[in-house]
Amino acid sequence: MNNTPFRIGLLINPLAGLGGPSALKGSDGKAIVAQALAAGTVALAQQRAAVALQALSDYLPDIHCYCAPGPMGADVARACGFDVSIVGELTSNTTSATDTKRLAGALVATGIDCLVFVGGDGTARDIYHAIGSGQLALGIPAGVKMHSGVYAISPQAAARVLGSLVRGEPVSVSLCEVRDIDEYALRDGRILSQYYGELLVPNDNRYVQQVKNSGRLSEVSCQEDIAATLIDALDATTETETLYVVGPGTTTLAFLVLQGLEGTLLGVDLVRNGQCIACDVDAHTLGAHLTEHTGAVVALITATGGQGHIIGRGNQQITAAHWHTIGRENLRVLITPSKLGELAGRPLLMDSGDPLLDRQWSGLIPVLTGYQQSVMYPLSCGDE
Repeated sequence: MNNTPFRIGLLINPLAGLGGPSALKGSDGKAIVAQALAAGTVALAQQRAAVALQALSDYLPDIHCYCAPGPMGADVARACGFDVSIVGELTSNTTSATDTKRLAGALVATGIDCLVFVGGDGTARDIYHAIGSGQLALGIPAGVKMHSGVYAISPQAAARVLGSLVRGEPVSVSLCEVRDIDEYALRDGRILSQYYGELLVPNDNRYVQQVKNSGRLSEVSCQEDIAATLIDALDATTETETLYVVGPGTTTLAFLVLQGLEGTLLGVDLVRNGQCIACDVDAHTLGAHLTEHTGAVVALITATGGQGHIIGRGNQQITAAHWHTIGRENLRVLITPSKLGELAGRPLLMDSGDPLLDRQWSGLIPVLTGYQQSVMYPLSCGDE
């Protein structure tokens, strides 16, 4: 190992992901943050940073962390046992995009080897605006909207990539897209994605996610075939009291549309006895329904196009605790053949926020791809 410690710059957006469990489709804007906090939502960005840093504990003597102050980095790094140098200062008790940009620039100015940031697409956009494309950087995912190709697929996967860098192993790097979507349009059911630039990122495809692709109209017939399979099974069963937890996406929405039900393209809906009993639920509402329901539960989810995430991206309303209640055997993964082909053999991904659950659920999982057609496909948490 090199005698010179590997210099990580750590910057956390402590408010990232607040809008996910609250079904607010993002965390941009003071009003959204206030609404999420008022609903009792707890941001998990610091916890996810800690998972990554703890996975690097074997390298404690070989890493020095240059950190943004307090909740934006230093608190977590110190708690995980790392040597810490604090860079910059906070101007108020409430952090903002302005703080992210200012502190990212200050961290890069110290000569760090890699800037590690924790957040979502809005954070990635702020990082790019602050440092451009010349500094090696890697994101730890903690946001709601994860369209950018600059994030590891999970905190554990980020640790894998960083471990290779610390060991001095050859790691390929490439410029990867930073994208963000208009949250206000998203809450109206419209996806308006914008390209902002590129960050220099370690490009290990095993551990770093791809840029999200949007759905296409040619997918409609395949989506309807998948929905028809589910509806046929529904008609044939005596379990009329089954509660269906329908996750976001056009493929899952087809299950509702073919039954003449109105649902939310980008939210989580609940269906029972052929009726949509709750639309666009948040984590608290979903938990209440799961607690009260005495019959079977089935969760319908699809993958983010091009990335392969089925849990932990865009459907954070379904928390790790909810997945424990639902159970892997009651999970129905719906993916059209073209979207599965876009993965080019890469596994489906799970990042629930509970590393133990993610490892337990990893392995081959059935995927419904058409009418009465299924394949077995690997599910990974990026910790292999």
